[in-house]
Amino acid sequence: MSGSIALVGSGEYLPAMAELEKTLIDDAMAHGKKPTFVQIPTAAGQESEDRLDYWRALGKAQADRLGVEQIFLPIYDRDSAMDQQYADLINDSALIYISGGDPHYLAHTLRDTPVWNAVVSNWKSGTSLAGCSAGAMVLSLTIPNFRILKHGPSDGLALFPEIRVIPHYNKFFKWIPDSAAKVLLHPHNDEILLGIDELTALVKRGDQKMWKVHGVAKVHVLSGLPTQSLTHGQELELPIN
Repeated sequence: MSGSIALVGSGEYLPAMAELEKTLIDDAMAHGKKPTFVQIPTAAGQESEDRLDYWRALGKAQADRLGVEQIFLPIYDRDSAMDQQYADLINDSALIYISGGDPHYLAHTLRDTPVWNAVVSNWKSGTSLAGCSAGAMVLSLTIPNFRILKHGPSDGLALFPEIRVIPHYNKFFKWIPDSAAKVLLHPHNDEILLGIDELTALVKRGDQKMWKVHGVAKVHVLSGLPTQSLTHGQELELPIN
C-alpha cells in the first residue's frame, strides 16, 4: 500500500505545520514504519553553507518537537544522490520530506539515482512522502521555466504526471512579472494545474481516494478540472493512477 502524500505550498518544518507532519508520521508508523524523519534538502544544494545549516537546524527542531529521529541527508549534488549509503538510510522511515529551493536543480540531481529509487520504493511500501514548494513541483511530469522564459519546461520526476503544482500561490504572482505568470498558468498537455497557498497542503492518506486540504489558506484548482478554491478540511478527487 502506498503511503500518505502531502503537496505543500510552503512552511516545511515550521511549528505551524507540525500537526500535518505528525499525522504523516503517524500514518506510516501505523503500518510498521520506524519513527524517523528523513529530510532531503537537495533543492537548496546551490545555496550558501549558512542556508544549508539553517535547513538542518530547522528540520532538527521539528523532529525534536515531534519526538522522532531526524535523518538529514546532505544530498547536494548527483554524486551524493548516487551514494547507496544515503539511499539505505531512507529505508522504513515514517516520513520523507523533500524541501524547497530550485525545482530544476532538484529534478536533475535526483533523477535515476539510488536515492530517488529509495524514495519511491519506500513510499510505495507505506512511508509518507511530503514535498514543499520545489519539492512539490518536482513530482510533476514537467517543471515550467518561469525564470528564463526563452527556455522550455524541464523534466520533473513524474511521480504524479497528471498534475502540476504552483506553490506559494497566494504570494507567487507578486514576485514574478506577468510574462512569467502566463507561463506558469499555461498547462502542459492535459495536466491538472493546482495552486497551493503558503502554510497549506493538499494531502492524500494512503490508498484513500480523496485528497484533503490542510492549513490556514486555500488550494486552487486552476485548470484540468472545474475551477474551484478549497479550504481546510474540504476534499478533492484527482484522477491520479
